[in-house]
Amino acid sequence: MQLNGHRDSVSPLWKVRNVCCIGAGYVGGPTSAVIASKNPSVGVTVTDINERRISAWKSNRLPIFEPGLLETVQEARDGSASRRPNLFFTTDIEAAIGAADLIFVAVNTPTKTSGRGVGRASETGFLESAIRTIAEVAETDKIIVEKSTVPLGTAGLIREILDAIGNPGVHFEVLSNPEFLAEGTALKDLLLPDRILIGSLSSPSGISACDTLRNLYSTWVPQSKIITTHLLSSELAKLAANAMLGQRITNVNSLSAICEATGANIEEVSNAVGLDFRIGPKMLNASVGFGGSCFKKDILSLAYIAETLHLPEIAAYWTSVLELNEYQKDRFAQRIVRCLYSTLTNKKIAILGFAFKKNTGDTRESPAISICQALLDEGAQITLYDPKVPKHQIWADLVCNGGEGTEENITICETAYQACHDVNAVVILTEWDEFSNRQPVEPARMDWERVAKTMRQPRYVFDGRNITDAVELQKLGLRVEHIGKSL
Repeated sequence: MQLNGHRDSVSPLWKVRNVCCIGAGYVGGPTSAVIASKNPSVGVTVTDINERRISAWKSNRLPIFEPGLLETVQEARDGSASRRPNLFFTTDIEAAIGAADLIFVAVNTPTKTSGRGVGRASETGFLESAIRTIAEVAETDKIIVEKSTVPLGTAGLIREILDAIGNPGVHFEVLSNPEFLAEGTALKDLLLPDRILIGSLSSPSGISACDTLRNLYSTWVPQSKIITTHLLSSELAKLAANAMLGQRITNVNSLSAICEATGANIEEVSNAVGLDFRIGPKMLNASVGFGGSCFKKDILSLAYIAETLHLPEIAAYWTSVLELNEYQKDRFAQRIVRCLYSTLTNKKIAILGFAFKKNTGDTRESPAISICQALLDEGAQITLYDPKVPKHQIWADLVCNGGEGTEENITICETAYQACHDVNAVVILTEWDEFSNRQPVEPARMDWERVAKTMRQPRYVFDGRNITDAVELQKLGLRVEHIGKSL
């Protein structure tokens, strides 16, 4: 795909010997590891002000969990007999910037907690701080790449800052290169991407910078999957993709409520709908609701952008997606209370799973947080187990959201069996494979017969991810409540 149809006057490609990534989080770390792995002649330095995080990246206990990530990091970071190390981690941000020819900016852009646009607009303070540091430190020309999810028009603001305080004679080019990673499959998404999107200006220098970044990716990504666009289109495409994915989940969850009320089966409905090639089968699994760091934040940002553009109907439309997602979580919690005779006082509830999805330890906006709080508000005693979320993170999420007294009513367990012992109900909130009883049953999966024998009567299982076979569980004397099914 040609960039705006103009490639007749292009500057020479930039020489990239060293790459810097500002931000060592879920985006910066894995992205840098793969770029370093696939470009052994290029030095890749990840920098962050968080010393603990950088120390973790230097160890074999990485600060985030992703299948295959440790091996990829070790290959590039530690080197081998056949290659020299080319992946580095440091807190010396100025040195990393000074040595780099191309700089990815992958800092956090959370939803604002104060000021204009509070609760909806993106907070770009960390981004601005990073850009100001680049402008003050850089003594040679740099390509700056937006990797963070940013409000529409951010690239223009970045250029204004660079022009205002950058050193005379230093030339900057700004590109938009949003990430499209799903936690739990980040390595696969990086190694086999649906597309790589690069936005740039249509000037000769902008196109040259775009082609330079394209070459960095082309060592492992087919050229046909590297798409170039205008800067604004690239920025908006990232917000639009996450908003539409969140909307898709909300669509099927809204249908799950109808299924429960009528006796229809949401899995059968989803399968039938997904066979339409115009729709497809992906992201049509009903659940307790979506979570994670992106969907809610980006939908809020898109709604706020629409509002600032004086498009209130558009803003209301996207806001309704989030309202329905919250409704789905509340509806599930109330279903638990209703089934347990409308009171949870003196009742023990086992929560299986706290991460917002399997194969990650991330709990940001996890439905488990609000579900647990709703059950605690009803008087429940909670036992909780998740195979990857550390205890300190669970406590931080629940105490922060629940306030005083929360710790007295929660026990964090080392195993699923410990969590399920002597409880009135088991609630599945993350689709970890070990909680499933579907065929084939693997040795690593929990023994539901063992669980059933230790539970109090009546023995309920509330499956918020539809990963269990209800018929098999009922044979064990368990009462099963699925999303979108009336059993």
